[in-house]
Amino acid sequence: MATVFICVLLLAALVVLRGFMLARSRGSVPCRIRVADHGWRGGVARYADGELHWIPLIGLRLRPRHAIARRGLVVSSRRELDNGLYAIDCGGSAGDISLAMSADALTGFLAWLESAPPSAYLDVA
Repeated sequence: MATVFICVLLLAALVVLRGFMLARSRGSVPCRIRVADHGWRGGVARYADGELHWIPLIGLRLRPRHAIARRGLVVSSRRELDNGLYAIDCGGSAGDISLAMSADALTGFLAWLESAPPSAYLDVA
């Protein structure tokens, strides 16, 4: 019984450590995502190779759960949420998604989106 408890405790510690390392890693910003009205999920976003990679804060996977391509991404609306976050609704090859982030992170996201190569199709509301 004590062995099972130690294993569960160790696994929980690893999950918490993973979340802490993701949140503190360079180039990552806290970002919530909502896909197809399934509710907001917390995680971190990273910019990599023309994509925004979203990784859940709590979990075991180290790979991104969502990779949102910059090419063809359309921002349809923006709104302020009640907890100091700003939400944007996007559509494109990844389907319809909503992202929620701080004002600074939103500014960075929009700058990243608008800095696409001239050949990329962009539509920012």
